[in-house]
Amino acid sequence: MMEPDAPAPSRTPLYLTLGTGALFAGALAYIGIADPHRPGFLAPLCPFKALTGWDCPACGGLRMTHDLLHGDLAAAVADNVFLLVGLPLLAIWALLRRRQRKPVMPVPAIAVLAVAVLSWTVVRNLPGFPLVPTLLDG
Repeated sequence: MMEPDAPAPSRTPLYLTLGTGALFAGALAYIGIADPHRPGFLAPLCPFKALTGWDCPACGGLRMTHDLLHGDLAAAVADNVFLLVGLPLLAIWALLRRRQRKPVMPVPAIAVLAVAVLSWTVVRNLPGFPLVPTLLDG
């Protein structure tokens, strides 16, 4: 039996989880239906690319997601192989660390991640590098 002065359990975490899931599903549906490869796709511009003219480590991520939703693994690799391979590996790493009750991102892991991101940014912007985000003519 609840004490009369005890607060009722909050449903905020449940609503937050459901709302986040709905936004994520809506975003995936939009990326799957609309084609980020085509000019006119409604998405925010990449601030890094706008400032530097270089592709950032995540450039091509929406195109990669669209390609995966349509079963085109080769196009997903070309659009952003770093995210395609790196995000699942990072998720597995974090889950294993959490399960072992260890810090998810210790300083050495952050350093390795930073070096990998910087290296990918430089390599993908080298002239002639074949794995670049694709755009199709309208």
